[in-house]
Amino acid sequence: MSKDNDAYGHILCNLYKGLRSFSVVERDDGYVNVDESVNLYLAKYNSWDKHEKKAIKYIKSPLLDIGCGGGRILLYAKEHDIKFLGIDTSKLAIKICKARGTNNAKVLSINNIGKLKAQKFGSIVMFGRNFGLLENASKAKRLLNVMYNITAPNAIILADSRDPYITDNPVHFEYHEKNRKRGRMPGQLRLRVRFMQYSTQWHDYLYVSKDEMKELLNGTGWRVSKFINSEGFRRNGVYVAIIKKM
Repeated sequence: MSKDNDAYGHILCNLYKGLRSFSVVERDDGYVNVDESVNLYLAKYNSWDKHEKKAIKYIKSPLLDIGCGGGRILLYAKEHDIKFLGIDTSKLAIKICKARGTNNAKVLSINNIGKLKAQKFGSIVMFGRNFGLLENASKAKRLLNVMYNITAPNAIILADSRDPYITDNPVHFEYHEKNRKRGRMPGQLRLRVRFMQYSTQWHDYLYVSKDEMKELLNGTGWRVSKFINSEGFRRNGVYVAIIKKM
């Protein structure tokens, strides 16, 4: 395995070059899934999922895209004269953003967004299931409070997540139970992403039900205004929450 752990970045570089790409998601219980839908990482608006198209209409300027990847949200913002900043931990992702003409993007972890407190964002976007970057309940509470402090009074968060309980796979239910016994949220995944010879470090990634999301927001100054389900919600559990300040 390569010492270079930027698997996501290399996926984006392959896509940008027009090459076939995929990701291998490996969970800490040994479960492995191959995702060949990564072409959506660079998709233009016309190719987005319908629930994303509905949700993006709520954005306000300036916009902060957390986990901006190859800049698809940033391109939309640029085309609609919305001020934006994209952040990602992948240097290669930021390189792709700039190659696509969205220069206001930089390498920054979600853990360090408090450094942006001088900017009052109108909206925060967490598409691509990026609500999962909050990792766990305690970290989610802390970061949601930070998001409150770096946003304008009428700001919103567009939070994309997946309900982990909408599945018919018994292996996932076994994993939920294992997590409960470890004092973790059932949808708190421990995983790494692999592509070719590259692999991310092992990290937590959080999937939550709508009720769990509401619970995480308690005491943070945020509340869910609306849920927008994906077309395949009853099968895949994917949705976007429109979250507003109280």
